Amino acid sequence: MTVMQKNPTSPIAHLTDADIEQLGKELDALRERVIDSRGQRDADYIRRLIDVQRFLELASRGVLLFSLFPPAWLVGTTGLSLSKILENMEIGHNVLHGQWDWMRDPAIHSTTWEWDNVTPADMWKHSHNELHHAYTNVLGKDNDLGYGIMRVDEDMRWSTFYLAQPLWNFINMLVFEYGIAAYDLEIGKVLKGRKDKGEFWGQAKRVLGKIRRNVTRDYVVHPALSGPSALTTLSANATANLVRNVWTHSVIMCGHFPSGVQTFSKSSIEGETRGQWYLRQMLGAANIDGGPLLHLLTGNLSFQIEHHLFPDLPSNRYQEIAPEVREIFQRYGLVYVSGPMAEQLAQAWWKVVRLSLPNPEPTTAVMAVGQGLAA
Repeated sequence: MTVMQKNPTSPIAHLTDADIEQLGKELDALRERVIDSRGQRDADYIRRLIDVQRFLELASRGVLLFSLFPPAWLVGTTGLSLSKILENMEIGHNVLHGQWDWMRDPAIHSTTWEWDNVTPADMWKHSHNELHHAYTNVLGKDNDLGYGIMRVDEDMRWSTFYLAQPLWNFINMLVFEYGIAAYDLEIGKVLKGRKDKGEFWGQAKRVLGKIRRNVTRDYVVHPALSGPSALTTLSANATANLVRNVWTHSVIMCGHFPSGVQTFSKSSIEGETRGQWYLRQMLGAANIDGGPLLHLLTGNLSFQIEHHLFPDLPSNRYQEIAPEVREIFQRYGLVYVSGPMAEQLAQAWWKVVRLSLPNPEPTTAVMAVGQGLAA
């Protein structure tokens, strides 16, 4: 893909300014309808899920006290992996988005929740909620595009550094929670003198504190409590963390990197209206097809399009509104990018490999897009 403003064929050329603003009004109305209908069933959903996740973690850690026996290792590791995925994806990610703030429950609130991830919640909210969701897929503004270490668009200047980006991405996948922590620290800005070093060291100290607590829990205390099963319990914790990292990385890759997802130039968002913001979210995300279990384990980010349109709506509502969102896409002549996870993931990884190499030939065609998304 290349920046949409330089594509010879625009996916929005048929839309007028009035069309885009009407689209925005329809999506605003859909959002308000969901907000007005939030209630007990939504509150019951998140509270029940938190109870299930905590029980699953405690039960799995209990089973792993006997992990010297292979069946106990397998059952305990599977349960612990699932509990970590649930905590990070459907619970932590969505609570920190403020999706459940309307309940006014201090125990389930974006300002008080701390998740099982080495990145402190407030740092992640800044990089994710305030930057990624505001500047989705805008080159030079959305750092989630490649995390500062990958070339993710033909319009990004190529250098020999990018030849290794498939390797960087593979390593990042294996240690993803640590990669996110490094990304949230904005180390690149520090090296370029664009971030105060005092602020950086204060944040780094907090990250190291969380790393110390998590490492102590997973690799010291829990194995020590396991007695003769100490080494196998340690391996089980390492495996569960690895599974969580690989899964989370894969879900995110499927959300913004498959074929058909658009990127945008910085100039395209100057003077952006509400309707144009909605349109950029629609074109800059992709969904994953699947069943209820997949949706749950992705944190309902399998509905990435709906999430980017309405990041503060309860995640259990995304599947409900997806048919209406798809109908709006169809009515306005837009492509609703969605596909099986294996297919989306293969496309995303192929893009990482392809863009590690220089462009076969320069992109020279420049398109006048209009509708507020023009360069």
